[in-house]
Amino acid sequence: MNDQYAVLAELAGGFIHEIKNHLSTLGLNLQLLAEDFQNPETHRERRGLTRIQKLQSECERLVQVANDFLRFARIQELNRKPTDLAKVIEELTDFFGPTARAAGVEIKTFISADLPPVSLDPDLFKQALLNLMLNAEQAMPQGGGLTIQAALEPDCAAPEPGGKAAQAPTLARPGTVCLSLIDTGKGIAPEAIAKIFKPFFSTRAGGSGLGLPTTRKIVEAHGGTIEVQSEVGRGTKFTIRLPVPGK
Repeated sequence: MNDQYAVLAELAGGFIHEIKNHLSTLGLNLQLLAEDFQNPETHRERRGLTRIQKLQSECERLVQVANDFLRFARIQELNRKPTDLAKVIEELTDFFGPTARAAGVEIKTFISADLPPVSLDPDLFKQALLNLMLNAEQAMPQGGGLTIQAALEPDCAAPEPGGKAAQAPTLARPGTVCLSLIDTGKGIAPEAIAKIFKPFFSTRAGGSGLGLPTTRKIVEAHGGTIEVQSEVGRGTKFTIRLPVPGK
């Protein structure tokens, strides 16, 4: 099954690259056309420039979706090593901090001092967490709070906010690190909860619907699990559980 998946992923990757090549050619020609219409003088020319700009926007959107799909399809081989999860979280919050502040989002971290190293591909795992942080920021258009907690089970905080879970809550397991991201955003409607990890499903206009599926795929490639709890109007909590090596 893994070999079949690898072949399909490689075929999909080649197909997407081919599409991107054609999009690059299309985008270049649209740019040249836009230059010809740079100073429209008639209504027809202004209308033509508007249509060209719309096509340019759609091309950029397709390139973004293609890149998101490549990231999703090619999560196979991980460069895992014993990693300080607290340091990963610190580096990512420093990186994301300016974006969060500009959006009026305050990030708070509560990291247990006795966290053992976990086996991670740090760069890939940061991508998974960044997807969750971007989701949280987008769920708080008026600003709010994002809390990041990490502890050994069974010392994880009780699930919050309340609401329907995407899967049954996982029982505490010895030798498991529990990482939670809790936002005070608009929450996720109950009918959407069961779909948010499905590829191409998005509750946001213009979203590719691949951010959360990619995050889950990365987490599961590390031997972990991810769950979500949400309540409309109160916020959302994502919980990631990662095994501790040797436990």
